[in-house]
Amino acid sequence: MKFTLPWLKEHLQTDADLETITEKLTSLGLEVEDVADPGEALRAFSVAYVEEAVQHPNAERLRLCTVKSIHGTHQVVCGAPNARTGLYGIFAPTGSTIPYSGDVLKKAKIRGVESQGMLCSARELLVGDEHDGIIDLLGEPEIGTPATKILGIEGPVIEVGLTPDRADCFGVHGIARDLAAAGLGTLIEPDVSPVPGKGAPDLAIRFDFVPDMAAACPYFIGRRIKGVRNGPSPAWLQQRLKAIGLRPISALVDITNLASFDMCRPLHVFDAAKVAGAGEADGGLILRMAHDGEQLEALDGKTYEIDSSMTVIADRNGPLALGGIMGGEPSGCSDETTDVILEVAMFDPIRTASTGRRLGIDSDARTRFERGLDPLAVEPLMEWATRMIVDLCGGEPAPAVIVGTLPVNNVTVNFRPERVKKLTGVALDRQEIEQHLQALGFKLVRNDAGYAVTAPSWRHDISTEACIVEELIRLHGFDHVPPVAVRRNLAVSPVLLNFDQQRRFAMRRAAAEIGYHEAVTWSFMPEEQAEMFGGAPATMQNPLNAELAAMRPTLLANLLTAVARNIARRFERGAIFELGPRYTGDQPGDQVWALAGVRFGDVTGRHWTEPNRPVDAIDAKGDAVVLLEAANVKVPAATVSADAPAWYHPGRSGCLRLGPNVLASFGEIHPRVAKAFDIDVPLIAFEIDVDRLSKPKARAGRGRLPLEAWPYPAIDRDFAFIVDADVTAETLVRAVRGADKKLLQSVELFDVYAGKGIEDGKKSLAISVRLQAKDRTLSDDEVEPVAQKIVAAAEKSCGAVLRG
Repeated sequence: MKFTLPWLKEHLQTDADLETITEKLTSLGLEVEDVADPGEALRAFSVAYVEEAVQHPNAERLRLCTVKSIHGTHQVVCGAPNARTGLYGIFAPTGSTIPYSGDVLKKAKIRGVESQGMLCSARELLVGDEHDGIIDLLGEPEIGTPATKILGIEGPVIEVGLTPDRADCFGVHGIARDLAAAGLGTLIEPDVSPVPGKGAPDLAIRFDFVPDMAAACPYFIGRRIKGVRNGPSPAWLQQRLKAIGLRPISALVDITNLASFDMCRPLHVFDAAKVAGAGEADGGLILRMAHDGEQLEALDGKTYEIDSSMTVIADRNGPLALGGIMGGEPSGCSDETTDVILEVAMFDPIRTASTGRRLGIDSDARTRFERGLDPLAVEPLMEWATRMIVDLCGGEPAPAVIVGTLPVNNVTVNFRPERVKKLTGVALDRQEIEQHLQALGFKLVRNDAGYAVTAPSWRHDISTEACIVEELIRLHGFDHVPPVAVRRNLAVSPVLLNFDQQRRFAMRRAAAEIGYHEAVTWSFMPEEQAEMFGGAPATMQNPLNAELAAMRPTLLANLLTAVARNIARRFERGAIFELGPRYTGDQPGDQVWALAGVRFGDVTGRHWTEPNRPVDAIDAKGDAVVLLEAANVKVPAATVSADAPAWYHPGRSGCLRLGPNVLASFGEIHPRVAKAFDIDVPLIAFEIDVDRLSKPKARAGRGRLPLEAWPYPAIDRDFAFIVDADVTAETLVRAVRGADKKLLQSVELFDVYAGKGIEDGKKSLAISVRLQAKDRTLSDDEVEPVAQKIVAAAEKSCGAVLRG
């Protein structure tokens, strides 16, 4: 919300300066976000008089002017066609900055003649679009008068950030009312006395709602004004609108804009000649719901298709305006308008907000109506606007026509004075409470509990005792609320994250530690991409765009899109991951938190002797294992199966399983999928459904398990087995791991060999085992039986024969 200081002082009689006013606004909860003075850039400019203007001796189109200013007499070379002797204009001395160009004015020789300053056009001062000539002031203004004063530049401009509940402060009068209540001056009430209407109403208005839709527009006032003259609005009104960023259009339209920002009351004027049968019984204005498929060409130049959920002001030929949002172009006022219909109404806030969102219209009227306006201001503002139109445009108003019932929304709250101390720590006596609330427009009636407090009609946000307390503290001053330390037993519990949140954090951290960069992508994706990953579980009825219509069944698709973008920008090596939801159905809640990662390009060796190599499926498996371990999953008990989803390479992928449950899928991406994403570098990935991982059982007691000491040395033994070529290393490792549960600490595969010395159809798998006891050093007599168990288990499980 923007307004100027002179504008505010038309509603508030006060001697307070700008700094005091802005500080008080912020203390009242109306936070001042910016203060700008449009006249600051014109501080060096003032009125000057052209004593003589003669032809430049060396240029046909230039004039040599002798200019008298507050700084003395200057010689100025001017190219404006209207430069003449006797002209009063705006003078810029040397050293000043021209607002339009930003150039600093210096003494210069123009065609051999020195020029000391400049006579300015409206565009050069950013006060208009005229630039064919310099400003020619009327009359004989005093030389040296500041340009801001003579041009009517209004400022400073104050911008206030309003919360949605303070609809009453979307007008300057409402802001002045708060300042007056805070003791910063006296509120000046506007002239809303009735404007006598002449003759018959000469306007037909009727409701055409189905019974349960009457709340869409409960109250409507219309008035016909004949014989108006529409043209440019007065300079003061244009400057006021320009100061807050609005473009002056015409007197009638500017008055409606002024009403919104001055009195927080959107209203509209129709050209009566463009309303079918305005004065006929079966014509005039009709308040109704739109018909499906109807269209309205709005004042913003766009045509909107509307439906039966939207309120319109129409005539018998069709819609003229969207109720509470925007008028229509065909019924708008122009310079030829002579008769107007002025309307002031109440529109349902919820329906107004819904219509604005669906159509994408964010107008000043919608901003105010959707927050709720003062119903008791409808009739006074009809008189205020009528008087403004008659004063600026002339005309003869007819009596107003009222349709509907005025809604009453005053709320009464039982208020206990002790609640102020309870909620804020501030003790206010009854006299202070009554003074503050009455200053804000509340009505108080004493009762046994304290007061029955009735909120004013413009404060529909008041509903509870806490609301009353907030109003009292606003006026008393938030800075007077004593600081109180939070007692330890009231502090936030140290455990802020539940187990699922802790697990996700741990996995995210682990991914970063092994070289992955986190990505955040849309939860949507193109439908054709979703088909490559099992099909979209659901599609959007109103997608952001046609390319984001499907809910993602996996996180991999969007990660592959990101990889393709990186490769296109010459980043041909990297690793990215995402932790977020993937979707499994079309109902709310059909989603699973998942973590997916992609590596692409080469892997750089950690040592200078290690060459670069392409990423492979084993890298993907290793990354998945690291993240599962970070999630406290018992990875050593997992098995590997070769049934990865179809978007993985069928011979270079797999799934980590714990019993029937899939912990993770991993491997190289299928060449067909990589080609579809235009990726031609080595590409691996893994996926983990984090929500489907098992949770550890709760332990008795609290805290971590005590550290176990293993002070005695371990014994490492290597075994090489001959097995059939189709036996997987995982099968052998699992068999060996189960040979002894007490002394066997770890089993690792360290060599695979097939070729010379090995029978066809066979291969050699070499493993290293570690044996250790925590209470003694193992002897050969204890190790040998375990070695025999290992050989026996390998033979029984996969037909392994110890290699000689």
